[in-house]
Amino acid sequence: MSMNAATEDKKPSRAPSVFDIPGETGMPLFGHTFTMLKDPMSFGTNMRDKYGDVYRSYTFFRHNVSLHGPDANEFILMDREKNFSSEFGWKPYLGRLFPRGLMLLDFDEHKSHRHIMATAFKTGPMKGYLERLNAEMPKRIAEWGATGSFQFYAAIKKLSLDMATTVFLGLDPDGDNSKINKALTDMVSASMGIVRVPIPGTIMARGVKGRKFMINFLMQEIPKRRGVEQSDIFSQLCNAEDDDGNKFSDQEIVDHMIFLWMAAHDTVTSSVTTLVYELGKNKQWQQKIRDEIRELGLNSDAVPYEKINDLVLTEYAFKESLRKNPPVPATPRMTVRDVEFKGHVIPKDTIIGFSAVATHRDPDVWPEPETFDPMRFSPEGGAKTRHRYAWVPFGGGAHMCVGLHFAYMQMKVIMAHLLPHYDIELPEDYETTFKIMPLIKPVDGLPVTLKARA
Repeated sequence: MSMNAATEDKKPSRAPSVFDIPGETGMPLFGHTFTMLKDPMSFGTNMRDKYGDVYRSYTFFRHNVSLHGPDANEFILMDREKNFSSEFGWKPYLGRLFPRGLMLLDFDEHKSHRHIMATAFKTGPMKGYLERLNAEMPKRIAEWGATGSFQFYAAIKKLSLDMATTVFLGLDPDGDNSKINKALTDMVSASMGIVRVPIPGTIMARGVKGRKFMINFLMQEIPKRRGVEQSDIFSQLCNAEDDDGNKFSDQEIVDHMIFLWMAAHDTVTSSVTTLVYELGKNKQWQQKIRDEIRELGLNSDAVPYEKINDLVLTEYAFKESLRKNPPVPATPRMTVRDVEFKGHVIPKDTIIGFSAVATHRDPDVWPEPETFDPMRFSPEGGAKTRHRYAWVPFGGGAHMCVGLHFAYMQMKVIMAHLLPHYDIELPEDYETTFKIMPLIKPVDGLPVTLKARA
């Protein structure tokens, strides 16, 4: 063997680089940030057309790698080898505003916190939350009906904030909660601000101020809730413990409450808006759900807990609306080691992610994706044979949304109190456009008219 050959054999292999991934950096400093924020779907489609299902881009001052398709969703969400940090994936967006929320914890710590939190979403507490929803929903829906024509997104946002006040905090939803609502709204808005430091006058500064307000408010309330049995999520978390007697500290309760409150309020606002839009455009499904509600005898002012799972068609319609417009459009992670996917080696400490919107609207995954067809989620419609990660509005794996059953329950209560009494009508030949970032919402607020049924 020659000396040169021996030397070559001893050379260490080059460390993987993010630049080994096909893609581009975009404009100086900001990269693709503005292009992506303006039209995420077109940006993602163009990048996939150029570079395939694994591509590199540059947004929010970082290189990142996007993976596309159900296999990619499963690879990231199941994370069998614990390759991906949810904390450091979400931290650039939520870390300053929602630190230490359940979605920003990893591995064993996440598992232990989730076990404690799960006690707040067992049957007993869920029945208590349902009682609160049933107590408040009829009069809220009646107020909508009395108004007649209105912007639905603003109305459901206010309703979900009011319901968060009573279900999550156990407070009077008709009280003066304007400071609480403003703090939450400012924090959510700041999560996608271009300026990531709280410079005075910026939305990030308002978001940070909102978080300080919420910390002070909740810290004062915790001593009042410890050892007290009440049917709101805040009180449940103050007293939650796992099988080994582990409980949350005061700071952990605050962090989890702020995050849960944000996640539940904004995802319900987005998802119910989308459902109402689709029902307004597909009136035959309004009637199918209305018939289902009546056949189950749900014409009273309360939806029994035992009947929630019997609203099958209602759930199919909800799932289909979430397919077309999942509230959380994309999910980031950070690699904690070098990982390989479909022949591409992605280096440690790289932000990666997948787009639920892109998967849900992919015609190769969902034939005729623009068509509203709730029966896709029936057994005969392919629900049992379709890739299990073709539909991911609630995530999956260890980080599957802990409140998904609460989301279903709240939506079903709204529909059960709305559709027996009103027809949902949209303007003639109406179409809207959905803004995708940070959470999906109609750009025009969704004008609707509720017409009372005889």
